Amino acid sequence: MKNLKIVNTENLNTGKQLPVMEEFYSLQGEGFHTGSAAYFLRVGGCDVGCNFCDVKESWNADIHPLVSVDEVVMRIVEQKSPCVVVTGGEPCLYNLEYLCQQLHQNNISVHLETSGSEKLSGKFDWICFSPKKGTLIQQEFYEQANELKVIIENENDFAWAEENAKKMNKKALLFLQPEWSKFDTITSVIVDYILKNPKWKISLQSHKYMKIP
Repeated sequence: MKNLKIVNTENLNTGKQLPVMEEFYSLQGEGFHTGSAAYFLRVGGCDVGCNFCDVKESWNADIHPLVSVDEVVMRIVEQKSPCVVVTGGEPCLYNLEYLCQQLHQNNISVHLETSGSEKLSGKFDWICFSPKKGTLIQQEFYEQANELKVIIENENDFAWAEENAKKMNKKALLFLQPEWSKFDTITSVIVDYILKNPKWKISLQSHKYMKIP
């Protein structure tokens, strides 16, 4: 596991506490729900450690305090957010059943962003699945994810995207997203690829253009 240090596991097992890196209310910047208001809950801890990750500070769970899920839910309810995006790091390292239960009881939609490296935990209204090379991926995400989002750094990544697309359930939406640091060189390549393979759509990190969290 990449820089993954978890302490006080008894508090994590119930799912009533999570190592929260940050939480904020903003707009979803990527994928199918781009432009929609959402409360983001980013947990610390990652067992993948992508070279292009733009939140590497999320990798080490040990540096992020354990936070009461009840308190987090209270803040979300006060914000009147219609949706919560649970992201990381890798959220499925933890028991997310209690979090999802409490949010659903408050009529809040719950979305998950995951690499699929760990077994699914919790009941979600939308799952964005972004598999990474060299990672053991749980089969259930191919069966249950609503959207497949593959990050494209170079032309070799298209083969990886197609390999994963073949395994996806028929209802899943397929997105290709340019890796941010390669945006200027790879975006036109992605556009050309989608024109030839229109089952795919492009996902852009619009929040970075808008300079919002």
